[in-house]
Amino acid sequence: MSKPALSFADATDDDVDAIVALWTRCGLTRPWNDPHADIALARRGPNAAVLVARDGQDIVASVMVGHDGHRGWFYYLSVDPAHQGCGFGRAITHAAEQWLAARGVQKAMLLVRADNTAVHDFYRALGYTDQPRTVFAKWLDGRDPTP
Repeated sequence: MSKPALSFADATDDDVDAIVALWTRCGLTRPWNDPHADIALARRGPNAAVLVARDGQDIVASVMVGHDGHRGWFYYLSVDPAHQGCGFGRAITHAAEQWLAARGVQKAMLLVRADNTAVHDFYRALGYTDQPRTVFAKWLDGRDPTP
């Protein structure tokens, strides 16, 4: 069985609900982060985008990618659970890396929750390494810290 040819594009307004549904199926959403607002913010400026991979008309993978001028970041990298293990994760990661490289960004970073151990080996297989860091966070609206 041959692997489907994926097409990659920036997300459109019509894609937003399907992307949020994909992120939800993949367990990536959290109550304190509104995924619709995250998508809107990423799509608002030139330093970020939400990329989708389609198999035909169906969105089967996505990633939010952005940069601060020095480091690029991936968020919400997702592959539809029905298509995991088909190379779509590798493909959407590569698309995000190309998006960054096209903008002169030479280092890609991503955060993985400590309890999301299933993807650690995936990223290692793609050449990513664990770089021990302490992450500090503060909600600017005064709410209590979240996990």
